Amino acid sequence: MGNYDPTYLTRCARHHLRDQFMEAGAGMTGCNFGVAATGDCVVCTNEGNADMTTSMPKLHIVAMGIEKLVPDYKSLAVFQRLLCRCGTGQPTTAFTSHFRQARPGAEMHVVLVDNGRSDILADKDHWQTLKCMRCGACMNTCPVYRRSGGYSYTYFIPGPIGVNLGMLKNPQKYSDNVSACTLCLSCDNVCPSKVGPGSQIYVWRQSLEKLGKADPVKKAMSNGMKYLFDRPALYTTALKFAPLVNLVPECCTHFSNWNAWGIGHAMPEFAKKSFHQLWKEGKVK
Repeated sequence: MGNYDPTYLTRCARHHLRDQFMEAGAGMTGCNFGVAATGDCVVCTNEGNADMTTSMPKLHIVAMGIEKLVPDYKSLAVFQRLLCRCGTGQPTTAFTSHFRQARPGAEMHVVLVDNGRSDILADKDHWQTLKCMRCGACMNTCPVYRRSGGYSYTYFIPGPIGVNLGMLKNPQKYSDNVSACTLCLSCDNVCPSKVGPGSQIYVWRQSLEKLGKADPVKKAMSNGMKYLFDRPALYTTALKFAPLVNLVPECCTHFSNWNAWGIGHAMPEFAKKSFHQLWKEGKVK
């Protein structure tokens, strides 16, 4: 079945990869922050692979999204600490490397990547997504991501920020991900960059009808609830008769075509008295 000892596996990886680092003709890194005032390309890691990638090869290629720019070192100090503390709870990463120019006898090329970012910036409803610095705080707090994992999303970036990025990339293809959100907005509360990923998912949901991706069943249910909630007398009558649903056998509610959620879930039981009735009777404080 193979060896699972971390120390053994680390030694094997080091032995196998060391020569590849030494013999590589070019090394490529990303860029967490680009400092406009000085030209620094700042890379934050905990493994040291970025330093290996830039120290051995003669050519260092930096791929930096245009949204990664910060004005100066003062701004960098704020965002670098936010990234570390919100991402892993560290005061700082093990390695925070600054690259400003190539070392003697080597080359350094910086590639500014747009790849749709200018279009996102022009989107008045979702430009805030560009403020994301990929700390992962929204994933750490998201109840859907924490319980379902990254592979349950159809876009390659999971979690609340991934839902938004997928919709910005191709809303027709990735619209199913907007349902992977409870709208608890915990991600809005913890986001250090004030992106508001949960609030943006809500806005995306409002556009599903225009995109032709609105679920007809959910749409019918929403219209039905609106009709009911707009009529207090009808709502009160429905509450009185709601406990009758408890008499329906569970075998009649577990149909894959009608109620897929019911498979593997017990049908909730309606209370004999509604909250409104208990409140009027003084039994709720």
